[in-house]
Amino acid sequence: MQRSYDIAELSGTLGLAANLASRLRNGDVVLLEGDLGMGKSTFARALIQARAGSAIDVPSPTFTLVQPYDLGDLSILHADLYRLNDPDESRELGLEDALDRAALLVEWPERLPDLYHLDHLRVSFGGDLVNNSDRRLINVAGTPSWHARITDLAP
Repeated sequence: MQRSYDIAELSGTLGLAANLASRLRNGDVVLLEGDLGMGKSTFARALIQARAGSAIDVPSPTFTLVQPYDLGDLSILHADLYRLNDPDESRELGLEDALDRAALLVEWPERLPDLYHLDHLRVSFGGDLVNNSDRRLINVAGTPSWHARITDLAP
């Protein structure tokens, strides 16, 4: 199942992230795809803050690779695989091993193709960076276990 959202303003992207945050549970895999500057980190930050119920500090994991968050009823591992060039480097992070105790939010998941074999939700970002626009086309597609959770995800 796939849903597409044409979102004109940043607030819509933040709303979509907040709606997804309320449906996230340990063991979930959310793959964030899109070019540089499309809003993957912004979406992840909004999702984590919404689930935390406050504006906690959510730094980009670009240099740490994985940033953990213990939010009480849910643990989230936010990973950014952009700097990794080889799937073996990505596998060494042990993301799949953490699924029994955390949800995964992964930016640049194509650096670890094994993730696409897992039950997952794919959130793909597109937009117009040339005109410096906040407008985004966000496609959300999930494997069957996600279908019921994404039917009414709109911001």
